[in-house]
Amino acid sequence: MYLAATVLRNNVFLLLFLFIFFSCDNKHKEYAENVFPYSRFPQEKELRGEVIELDTALFRYPFRIRIEGDKVIVIDLHGTDHYGHLFQYPSFQYLSSFGRRGDSPMEMLSMENFRFYNHAVWTLDANKSELTRLDYSSSGDSLLREEAVTLDEDILRPLDFVVYDDTTFVIPDYSGESRFLKVNCQGKLIEKIGAIPTANEKALHEARPALAQAWRSFLDYNPHNGVLAAVTQLGEVVEVYNLKDSTHVVRIGEHNEPEFKVSDGYGIPTGIMGFSDVQVTDSAIYAVFHGTSFKEIARQSGRLSDGGKYIYVFSLKGEPLCKYVLDHYIYGIWVDEATKTIMATDVNSDQPILKFSFG
Repeated sequence: MYLAATVLRNNVFLLLFLFIFFSCDNKHKEYAENVFPYSRFPQEKELRGEVIELDTALFRYPFRIRIEGDKVIVIDLHGTDHYGHLFQYPSFQYLSSFGRRGDSPMEMLSMENFRFYNHAVWTLDANKSELTRLDYSSSGDSLLREEAVTLDEDILRPLDFVVYDDTTFVIPDYSGESRFLKVNCQGKLIEKIGAIPTANEKALHEARPALAQAWRSFLDYNPHNGVLAAVTQLGEVVEVYNLKDSTHVVRIGEHNEPEFKVSDGYGIPTGIMGFSDVQVTDSAIYAVFHGTSFKEIARQSGRLSDGGKYIYVFSLKGEPLCKYVLDHYIYGIWVDEATKTIMATDVNSDQPILKFSFG
């Protein structure tokens, strides 16, 4: 009896060892050598938000917030009349609105994001496949449309962009053929960058457009250090491209890469809501994380607050540094490391602007 039990136990240990060995070996083979998992952060801190009282009711879905100098802009993703709103900073006194909603040549069908660059503002209208530059009026209290760049027809519907330099933009490639596209100031494709870092070989070969949809990512680029960061809307993947030295690091969290099923050529999400915004500062990468499963979203049927309760901080090489746990659900962020301030948008509140102090 004792001998049989010993042999059985040893066989179980041997099988367990072989399972772990082959699992680890297969996992290693699935991803490239620049892909690293992460599961925890060296630091975890709680942050309490201060509500900024606005003197005007403008927003239906305040999606993005960015600040430059004494100006702050907030995008309303579902704006009734305008998509963009300009405020004084730090008072948040309302100044004016821009990006009128409509289908005329001077109006916008959507506004996915905007970027400050050289004292001007660039916006993206995905429905028109158009980038627009706006300059400040002489009084500085409004933004005026100056030029529009129509993207090539073979560039599939772009959902985000960054300004790389005076003549170049970077946008995601939703064909699935590469990860990003460099586009010149005439809207022409000039270079393809990278590939989707997936272990899903079947989708990579048979359903690239659906795979690219599932890997929709939010971007930010810092010209001071040359770091382009991308965070996935589904799953938990952070990509860090250093465009100065051409290095590329991928970090995958415990929720793994985006999960989806293909239906009529489209990628239908089946996993979790991942990230919703990212900012590359001079010293770190800050990203808003949700982590809510679509099963839970469906089960709660609209009762869940929309947004993420976490801000993840990574080094410029993608190493996890700190996890901030918030007392509000947020969508967009703007980080000022000099004053240790994070401004954020809350789509669940009539007073949607929050201020967090950190550090």
